[in-house]
Amino acid sequence: MNNNYKLILGDVFEGLNDLQDDSCDLCIVDPPYGASTTKNWAYGADNKIKGFGGDWKLTSEAWDLLSQNDSFLSTYKWLKELKRIIKPTGSIWIHSTYHNSGFVNVCCQLLGLEIINEIAWYKRNSFPNLSGRRLTASHETILWVHKGGEKNRKYTFNYEETKSFSAPYDMLKEPGKQMRTVWDIPNNKSKDEMQFGSHPTQKPIRVAERILLISGTPNGTLLVPFAGSGTEMVAGLNYGMNVIGFEIDSEYYNLAKKRLENVVTNKANTLF
Repeated sequence: MNNNYKLILGDVFEGLNDLQDDSCDLCIVDPPYGASTTKNWAYGADNKIKGFGGDWKLTSEAWDLLSQNDSFLSTYKWLKELKRIIKPTGSIWIHSTYHNSGFVNVCCQLLGLEIINEIAWYKRNSFPNLSGRRLTASHETILWVHKGGEKNRKYTFNYEETKSFSAPYDMLKEPGKQMRTVWDIPNNKSKDEMQFGSHPTQKPIRVAERILLISGTPNGTLLVPFAGSGTEMVAGLNYGMNVIGFEIDSEYYNLAKKRLENVVTNKANTLF
């Protein structure tokens, strides 16, 4: 653990085996959705999409080209490990879309993991459907899960913090009102989030920050099995948690490491 974080380059399934039972307070999982297509939709300089400013190319990512059988077995495997690793007071938050949300739900039931809430993350500025053959996907699903069982319903819920929370960008959340299961969080990222590069499925840090607001534990341990660009790990460090993450792709590992080192450096500078 270096300056409250440990980022590991390697296979998450091998890495999870090394973690002790009941050792982590929170886990945020942004797994491969199995959503990639073999088609390439290219938009050059002459085909700009209004409101998205720039050239766009939807490409297939090899790590996201999972068969349905692979996706189900993979989901079951990492969820089984997470049930062992997360504390009874902890939570697991899982990102998904219709491509993999059914697998996640079924695997949770098979493993005795209880779904606390199903969140609909509404993306007002969602990317348009390029084929013109279906509706524009404007939301993703996030499942809030705990270990299950009557005796284990000790999961952390920072209720008062969520109730008082408000944000100018979220038209559905008023201060003093209970937080709903629909979150109005635009998908755009700030310059700071992109300064070292980007990941094709990178989430805005505000999503992870809200998850930490709900069930974060200061000085506790956050586990991020699929680190990607490191967004969830950065949010965890900013919140005051120790963070462990795994990333198998060296390019994104290096990107995440730069972001994490930047957080540590900025924190150190504020002390002087």
